[in-house]
Amino acid sequence: MASIWVGKRGTIRDHSGFNPSVDAEAIRKAIRGIGTDEKTLISILTERTNAQRQLIAKEYQAVCGKELKDDLKGDLSGHFKGLMVALVTPPAVFDAKQLKKSMKGTGTNEDALIEILTTRTSKQMQEIGHAYYTVYKKSLGDEISSETSGDFRKALLILANGRRDESLKVDEQLAKKDAQILYNAGEKRWGTDEDAFTDILCLRSFPQLKLTFDEYRNISQKDIEDSIKGELSGHFEDLLLAIVRCARNTPAFLAERLHQALKGAGTDEFTLNRIMVSRSEIDLLDIRAEFKKLSGYSLYSAIKSDTSGDYEITLLKICGGDD
Repeated sequence: MASIWVGKRGTIRDHSGFNPSVDAEAIRKAIRGIGTDEKTLISILTERTNAQRQLIAKEYQAVCGKELKDDLKGDLSGHFKGLMVALVTPPAVFDAKQLKKSMKGTGTNEDALIEILTTRTSKQMQEIGHAYYTVYKKSLGDEISSETSGDFRKALLILANGRRDESLKVDEQLAKKDAQILYNAGEKRWGTDEDAFTDILCLRSFPQLKLTFDEYRNISQKDIEDSIKGELSGHFEDLLLAIVRCARNTPAFLAERLHQALKGAGTDEFTLNRIMVSRSEIDLLDIRAEFKKLSGYSLYSAIKSDTSGDYEITLLKICGGDD
């Protein structure tokens, strides 16, 4: 059965000749020795898929009586530690934890919430919801409800429940109808009917939305993004713009997020780690291409100039090559 977490455009592939007990033993030695052998840890964990890492973790626990992630946490430090722990975390649990971090403490990291909820498929969101409940004994929907409000909350909840249509078939009549509804809900009236925007943008499949946006331009002579910017505001506007961009080109949307994370004075490691790890088996090759198109330089070179040490080495291995 094909995993819902694996695509065709990842940088990390199944390791041939994979032997979890050999890997678990090598990791045990790398951690147990005097001083940690980071080189071994990096080469094993970045050259195995997440499914393979889970088998290594299982073997490791059987042999050592301890969880691999806990030993990594105890042995490593800083951003390197966060990245290595992320690599051994199952994808749905990783996303659940990222969502929790986005909502923890004072203030919510709306950009991270938006990024995760707009780029995951409905099936992935359902698994993330289960993982969230398993880890935190609270429903993801309840947590989102208590941290957000208004139209923004309403739209996030539809996405969190994994209700978006996933079919690849497009319906031209529906696209025309939806485009007219969006036009009537915004450009054509005084005030905006936010619910119409929410329902169409959060429930229709991405291929269906692309067609709808083409029809919308025919009717209104405007791009849907310009209408959203003119009609809406705040986090709700940010969310709908993210949906439009993902429907058109998810790798380009994520490349833009990486570009923001890597430019300027500081590095946003929270975003950098999340995108690199979560897309490494799905579409990181496409994200790399879009990054180059957007910035004129490669993702590899951006990581190289912005990070250092074992953290840099690990990210470059996940990146998988220079463009």
